[in-house]
Amino acid sequence: MSESFRQLLRALPDFPDALPDFDPDAAPADPAALFRQWLDEALAAGVPQPNACSLATADMLGRPSSRMLILKNIDDGGWHFATSRESRKGKELAANPHAALNFFWQQQGRQVRVAGSVVELSPEASASDWHARPGADGSGNPSCQLYAIRPREIEFWQARHDRRHIRHRYGQESFS
Repeated sequence: MSESFRQLLRALPDFPDALPDFDPDAAPADPAALFRQWLDEALAAGVPQPNACSLATADMLGRPSSRMLILKNIDDGGWHFATSRESRKGKELAANPHAALNFFWQQQGRQVRVAGSVVELSPEASASDWHARPGADGSGNPSCQLYAIRPREIEFWQARHDRRHIRHRYGQESFS
């Protein structure tokens, strides 16, 4: 049974026949600008929910967990996401304020990884985000918190059929 499962996994296709090209030498100096460009290209290609990403956190003992969520914004304060302070991820962020986001757009063979420290944004920003959610009523949610990852590194990854995938990394010096 396990051999046939392994063979099934090996036989699954990786990426579509046509993949976009990517020249790191032509990439903008600002990683947020490149992310917005790739997001626009994902939208134009019909990628569903290209703003969805995996958030990885770890508890105070370093035990990791991850889950999917939606990117809320990118600005000078960082890459924004929201959750309840009472949730597992909220408790993990309180104990260990470091995290990573990973966006994966299979249809384009692309992923973007963002890792860094996490800060809580203001109560006003959290309330504004809560009220902007679809279906939100007029009441607030005091446990809802808007966070921002302040990147330490951002990596853009473009798949290639020859398996010589292209990686373009921005380090902390790029986020001034």
